[in-house]
Amino acid sequence: MLTIRPATISDTTLILDLVRELAAYERAPDAVKAAEADFARDGFGAAPKFRVVIAEWDATAAGFALFFYNYSTWEGRPGLYLEDLYVRPEFRGRGIGKELLRHLAQIALRDNCARFEWHVLDWNEPSLRFYESLGARHLKEWLTMRVDGEALRRLAGEQPRRKRDVGGKAGTGAPDPETE
Repeated sequence: MLTIRPATISDTTLILDLVRELAAYERAPDAVKAAEADFARDGFGAAPKFRVVIAEWDATAAGFALFFYNYSTWEGRPGLYLEDLYVRPEFRGRGIGKELLRHLAQIALRDNCARFEWHVLDWNEPSLRFYESLGARHLKEWLTMRVDGEALRRLAGEQPRRKRDVGGKAGTGAPDPETE
């Protein structure tokens, strides 16, 4: 039997495990840099940056959805943005993904959201078909733009980070956690 519950801070290990499983599925197993402490700080602190719901099948973690709110200036209302949706392979075919999406749609309506949006990889045909079967539409006229890493630092007006000097962090002799 399926239950969907809000995650708690005690779920940070599970959340990280599920994120890593999703990354492996999305052909990027080494891309996850997040740690449990990051999820604890940003999801369960004084000003949470995201929320998570956990899907359990007979009390066993089957999947999750991580989401947060954005804001539509045109609509004058918040939107719900789904960052991650994942169902473990052994639990697929039971309607869990659909129920997670339904649960989030209910949250979006409850919180007066104008939209419920997410991204999907262009090669992920099963997910594309699944989302379209639920009434989602592909917004072909909108392209995702991203600035990260050194480009983000440059845009913010920060000096580029120097490569590690011999003996540690540039100019300090201390280990550089960015390169260690």
